[in-house]
Amino acid sequence: MVELQVVLPDESASMPPERLVELAVAAEDLGYGTAWLPDHLLPPGEFGSTYGGVYEPLVTIGYLAARTSRIRFGTSVLVLPMRSPYVVAKQAATLHRLSGERVVLGIGAGWATAEFAAVGAVFEERGRRTDESLGIIRDLFEGRDRGGVFEPKLRAPLPLMIGGTTGPALRRAARYGDEWQGLGLDGAGFAAAVSRLRSFGDRPIKVGTRLDWSSGDPDPVVASAHELVDAGAETLAVSFGDERTALDRMTKFRELFTAA
Repeated sequence: MVELQVVLPDESASMPPERLVELAVAAEDLGYGTAWLPDHLLPPGEFGSTYGGVYEPLVTIGYLAARTSRIRFGTSVLVLPMRSPYVVAKQAATLHRLSGERVVLGIGAGWATAEFAAVGAVFEERGRRTDESLGIIRDLFEGRDRGGVFEPKLRAPLPLMIGGTTGPALRRAARYGDEWQGLGLDGAGFAAAVSRLRSFGDRPIKVGTRLDWSSGDPDPVVASAHELVDAGAETLAVSFGDERTALDRMTKFRELFTAA
């Protein structure tokens, strides 16, 4: 059975922090399995539909996990080459332990050239740095020696989700990922991306994608969701747009999807 997920609207600097709590609690009560948070450190434009992540996602997960009990939380996606992999691994392992093992670490290489320049990271090296960092994080999570003592050790697996549909992203998912998340795909595009991902290795990977319903009639989005399930999607993460109407959309989508 497909797992429905929600992308929380961390896009408005004027949004009260309690709104994220309200939406996370509602998602848990409605039966959504995972709530995702976006990431941008220093975007070249205002936060909004293009740049999400007003509240830093890993810090926010700690806050939301303390107010919920069952729903998983993840990053979709954390721009890893802008950060130290040792710090990210420590943060994620800590959150996993404190939340009762409810964290998914979603990783991407990033795409905003100006943002890389703003934080002093080299855009052209992002692919190599992402792969190297994932190798370090894997080693730390699986107890391999990296020259020091890593704690807290994982009591339960902490899944790595790799996002993206490019060739490098799919290769990265095949090598390092426990989960993969696409974006902007129809059923045929999703099936083709999964086939390409599987061609790069035989590790078991949970596959899914993201949808957007931020305006308009929900019926085409619900139809697209079922098309993706028929194409093999095991998870569907939906972004519901503006935080002021997200709860109504989240509730309506769940009802329509399960009734169809």
